[in-house]
Parts: sequence; structure tokens; C-alpha cells
Amino acid sequence: MATRIRLQRHGKKNQPFYHIVIADGRAPRDGRFIEKIGTYNPLTHPATININFDRALYWVETGASPSDTTRSLLKKEGVYLMKHLRGGIAKGVMTELDADRKFEAWKQDRDSKISNTKREKIDKERGEMKKRLDAESKVKESISAKVAAKYAKEAAKEAAAMEEAEVESTEMEATTEETPEVVTEVTEEPATEEPVAEATKEKTEE
Repeated sequence: MATRIRLQRHGKKNQPFYHIVIADGRAPRDGRFIEKIGTYNPLTHPATININFDRALYWVETGASPSDTTRSLLKKEGVYLMKHLRGGIAKGVMTELDADRKFEAWKQDRDSKISNTKREKIDKERGEMKKRLDAESKVKESISAKVAAKYAKEAAKEAAAMEEAEVESTEMEATTEETPEVVTEVTEEPATEEPVAEATKEKTEE
């Protein structure tokens, strides 16, 4: 049986999440497997890899053939480096203590690179956020300046209109004072003489 170390896809559409499994090479990709030895999430930066180191090393030493992707993942986790160091121990080239020291030095260097990558990502995100905030503040300042200019223009128009109204009212008052008042005299009609009417009445009676 050709044993393979490969990825088994899980997760939603456009959000892949993989299990690292030991399976028969003739089995379908997402079918039955012998053992699950880890997970791989490519959506994070850097990618999140969780591997059972001892079981992965066991299967590599027993001749399991990894896929290209899982080979790169196992190399990142140091599985193939430990396999190489164990081969040196078996040949008598180095002691187990030397192999452990080399592996720990490699692991510290790897961890420092990962932490630097994470720090660079955080710094980059902060820089981009600062740029966005600066751009937004500039836009807000320009908008507030336009609004202030608009209000100032409207206030100037209102002040000019008020001045014009005051000038017109002043002119009207001055014109009223200069125009003389026209006095109309009412003539009384002369009253009819009642004695004449009475004399005519007396003659008639005679």
C-alpha cells in the first residue's frame, strides 16, 4: 500500500481549511484516511500550521510519500531537518546532544523570522491605517473649509441686504421730512335766512 501524506480540504467556499492526513494513495482526496497528524490554515499571514511533530517524523521515516504542499509544510516545521540529524546520529557523525542543539538553534531562528514577519505585517497595517486617517482628516478639513466659506458668503449677503434696507429706510424718512403737509380748508355754506321765509308766510295768511 502506497502511503501518502496529503491535505484533506475542509471549510466553506473561498475559505479553505485543510487537515494533514496519512492516507492510502488510492483513496480519494477527501475520503478515508489512516491518521490525522495536523491542520493547515492558508488564510492567515503567515499561514498557521499545527503538526504532531513526532507522528509526522514517524511517517516520514517509515517511507510515507508527501505531496508537494505537505512536503513544504513539513520542511517549515523542521520534520525533514530532524530526519537528517537522526541520520547523522545513526552514522556516528554527531551525537544526539549536538543534533538537539542544532535543531533548537534552527527553531529559534525560524521563530524569530516568523515574529519579524508578524511585526512587519502589524507595522504595515498601522502605517496604512495612519495614511487612511490622515487622508480622511484632510477631506474633513477641506469639507469644513468649504462649509465655512459658504456660511461666510451667506452671512455677507445677509449683512449687505440689511445695510441696503437700512439705507432705503433712512432715505424714506428723509423724503417724508422734506415734503410739506397739504392743509385742506373746509368752507362752510351760508345758512338760509329764516326771517325771509317767515315774512313770506305772514303775507300769505293776510
